[in-house]
Amino acid sequence: QVQLVESGGGLVQAGGSLRLSCVASGGTFSRYSTGWFRQAPGKEREFVAAITRAGSNAYYVDSVKGRFTISRDNAKSAVYLQMNTLRPEDTAVYYCAADSSLVKVQTTPGYWGQGTQVTVSS
Repeated sequence: QVQLVESGGGLVQAGGSLRLSCVASGGTFSRYSTGWFRQAPGKEREFVAAITRAGSNAYYVDSVKGRFTISRDNAKSAVYLQMNTLRPEDTAVYYCAADSSLVKVQTTPGYWGQGTQVTVSS
């Protein structure tokens, strides 16, 4: 059983940056692909980014390409989401996710964190 704990959310002005962190426990972190999702008020949860087990490949939703970067440190059992040039439409609760399947981590991950709020003011 993998537990995921996010941190790093907050309030930032449009154009600013935030770095989200997610630390895993309870499993062998390097065995899991990891990712980030977000859910804005009144909207469904959507995939944002994913990274392979070794960190060699990353995948992004089109709306964040060129602005967000996902990375991981297997020695620290951590995955990060660097968010630059933030926009008001990036406002959402951001969730860390993990799954042994790269496909599932982008669609229906088996493990979720509790979420961290990101608010971007205009």
